[in-house]
Amino acid sequence: MRDNNSIRVSRSTRDLAYKIIQFKEKYNKENSKEPTVEQIAKELEVKPEDIAFSLDAIQDPLSLQEPVYNDGTENIYIMDQVSDQKNTDESWTENLAIMQAMKKLNNKEREIIMRRFFDGRTQMEVASELGISQAQVSRLEKSAISHIKRLYE
Repeated sequence: MRDNNSIRVSRSTRDLAYKIIQFKEKYNKENSKEPTVEQIAKELEVKPEDIAFSLDAIQDPLSLQEPVYNDGTENIYIMDQVSDQKNTDESWTENLAIMQAMKKLNNKEREIIMRRFFDGRTQMEVASELGISQAQVSRLEKSAISHIKRLYE
């Protein structure tokens, strides 16, 4: 651990954060209100996103196991409040099933599916790369999808 912190934050980032805090305190005393991010950025001659980055960088990290609410019978933790819609158990099992089904395709069908749906290429691009017509790509793609559906059902 360096600087008594578990996360290393550069000196320049920490210095900027402390300048921001000083400016905010001074501005608040003089104007009885908080300055905007734009006002701080203009005063310190930095980009507005650097303001947020610097202030976030000096915050102590929180554990996902940190309780955020307790009703006397049960705790709710930060982890309970963080949601990951992309990496759900369902998507993981679906991806596993699709990858297993793709192993059963022939090489050309697998290549077309990979390029079309995993690499995001158009049928024309795939046709050009494989040296076949767009109509052949379309036919093979349709056949491969049909094959995967049969295996997946």
